[in-house]
Amino acid sequence: MSTIEIVRNELNRAVIGREKEFDFMLIALLQEGHVLLESVPGSGKTMMAKSFANIFKGDFGRIQFTPDVLPSDVTGIRYFNPQTQDFVLKAGPVSTNILLADEINRATPRTQSSLLESMEEKQVTIDGETVKLPTPFMVIATQNPIESQQGTFPLPAAQLDRFLFKLNIDYPTFEEEALILKQYGENPGEITTAPVIDAAQVLIWSKESNSVSVHEDIERYILKIVRATRVHPFIGLGLSSRAALAILKASKAYAYLCGRTFCIPDDVKAIIEPVALHRMELSTEGLLTKELAEVLKEIIHSIPAPIEATI
Repeated sequence: MSTIEIVRNELNRAVIGREKEFDFMLIALLQEGHVLLESVPGSGKTMMAKSFANIFKGDFGRIQFTPDVLPSDVTGIRYFNPQTQDFVLKAGPVSTNILLADEINRATPRTQSSLLESMEEKQVTIDGETVKLPTPFMVIATQNPIESQQGTFPLPAAQLDRFLFKLNIDYPTFEEEALILKQYGENPGEITTAPVIDAAQVLIWSKESNSVSVHEDIERYILKIVRATRVHPFIGLGLSSRAALAILKASKAYAYLCGRTFCIPDDVKAIIEPVALHRMELSTEGLLTKELAEVLKEIIHSIPAPIEATI
């Protein structure tokens, strides 16, 4: 059994029915991306994040966001030490390998923006001093849409664009929920995962996934989809060049997890919704007509995928 399969089995043992979501989280880890988990309270978002962090032999940090959390509570501060008569740098919880940003939309926009530099550039600036973050670095953020009107601050487009994936966590199936009741009813408490991989292994996987070949026709296929979102009458905010690159990188990592050394159109189709939907907005006309996911599906359906003979 490969190490990737061991990781998958360990995750699926701890959290039932989230195989696809964990695969997307693995893709994000390999591509130095970040993940936003959204669902109603009690759906296991925090457990998913903690279980995922536990498989990694590295540092794990957590921030429970509330409106009174300050940017310095995230990044860190420089304080005066009377014993040494000097200013000392105290790193914040962001200086870790995997950071759980719990209920991120409860933080004020000013505090939310403190994560922008770390998510994009893998560094933080504290009182003018730049501090590099550990490698790998990944943010797993959660938010509850049901509370969007009660003391929350919706993430702006610039913040959403930093997340490689936004995963909407659905309710489990009847069979999955029956297993949850049986597993956790008989064994009260959390079932924890065991550390399986370290930073060196993640870097190897990352290098191998980035070496997955992508035919020019696949690249053009991605660009046609991206450019179609910019001119569609039902879309007010289409996909950016950063989004196009995110689709490419996620497609390569998805192909790698499938055991292939090359991309196919189905890889693009498999990852495009969680990569693209949170980066797009409907136009006024679109808001009165269709759901965003439906519009994206129509765009993908309207663009011919490269046939296997050409790739």
